[in-house]
Amino acid sequence: MAYKSPVYHVIPVPIEKVRPNTYNPNAVAPPEMRLLYESIRADGYTMPIVCYYAKSQDIYVIVDGFHRYRVMLEHPDIYEREGGVPAIAEVKFSLTSNRGCFGECAFCALTFHQGRIVTGRSHESLLDEARAMTEDPEFKGYIHDVGGPTANFRGPACAKQRTRGACTDRRCLGTKPCPALKADHRDYTGLLRKLRKLPGVKKVFVRSGIRFDYVMADPDPDRTFLRELTEHHVSGQLRVAPEHVSDTVLAAMGKPPRAVYDAFCGAFEEINRETGKKQFVVPYLMSSHPGSTLAEAIELAEYVRDMGFNPEQVQDFYPTPGTLSTCMYYTGIDPRDMTPVFAETTPHGKELQRALLQWFRPDKKKLVIEALKKAGREDLIGYGPKCLVRPYGDGRAMPHGKSGGGKKPSAAPSSGQSPKNSGADKPKNFKRKSGWAKPKPTAKSKKR
Repeated sequence: MAYKSPVYHVIPVPIEKVRPNTYNPNAVAPPEMRLLYESIRADGYTMPIVCYYAKSQDIYVIVDGFHRYRVMLEHPDIYEREGGVPAIAEVKFSLTSNRGCFGECAFCALTFHQGRIVTGRSHESLLDEARAMTEDPEFKGYIHDVGGPTANFRGPACAKQRTRGACTDRRCLGTKPCPALKADHRDYTGLLRKLRKLPGVKKVFVRSGIRFDYVMADPDPDRTFLRELTEHHVSGQLRVAPEHVSDTVLAAMGKPPRAVYDAFCGAFEEINRETGKKQFVVPYLMSSHPGSTLAEAIELAEYVRDMGFNPEQVQDFYPTPGTLSTCMYYTGIDPRDMTPVFAETTPHGKELQRALLQWFRPDKKKLVIEALKKAGREDLIGYGPKCLVRPYGDGRAMPHGKSGGGKKPSAAPSSGQSPKNSGADKPKNFKRKSGWAKPKPTAKSKKR
């Protein structure tokens, strides 16, 4: 492939050449840092530190992974074991434009790492960095991303945050936006326009996550940001994170109802039709989050069936320190209103929900059938266009073109013969002869 993501370019770099960036101050509580240390001590580094290379200074500046860097820097046993050389995934030709997130998804610990108040880099800083990119001999004219935790957040959620900080009793975004939220994309749209006009820049992509409910909350009647995003900054697929389609699960996640996501997809498709483009929304989906029973997992599976493509990579919820979802997972209670919430905590139960999200995979067929029977949804096992899988013993492709958890039939022989035992190749007047095809007696059977 012509373009390779940074994950394919992991390199060893002496830690003395690695630097934290100057625009992303960060702090994590000592207990969480201790957990990270214990994890790295037991399992080693399982993720690289993401950096960009500052050629003029010959250093690598951290974009993501500051705390993994700190563990090596502050713990001599880790430093000595790793030889003082962390694994670096070098990000080239991407711009980090902001930090923080006021989205506050219940399962995400980002607000603890980067804060609820978003800070954005200045246009001048980003343009200077982009100009430096254009002088790199390897630069081909493409800026691969302009974003951060959430690409289309550029500043505080409301005027109050600038003077009083984040509210302790309200959420900026969640199942519905706070009335004080000021959804405004003009600054980000202006930044993207400036980057597009730089000499040597052919295309500017946005590959960081777009918060679709924030887009839909923008009062701009012309949807200027979404239109320009669609026309200039999407490389065929726009990735967003609805995470689920059940309103019950979405409420537990702190995400907007499905209707908001559907409205966003409709607006995106409409702009694509108007501009003559064929681009698609690709959703990130999660299985077995608190609030999801088998019924909600099946609802998500049916959505995947109808959306026209198969998600090969899906996320299964696991508890992480400090999040509301982790509290729900361990207590069965939503701490926001103290109401009971179902949480699937058994390994097999989580396996069933994950299998439903990937019901089209042959290796998941047994689990999918088990889950459907357990939920009383045998109507989805069969031969109709809405069925997810065929019954046991039938590995033919599903009518809607997906495998349905079984292998596709092999092609019929070129001679025109039908598959074995089908009887379709026999003439209408065929009569089976008496004793035909009986097994020949063996020496053992003759003795009997």
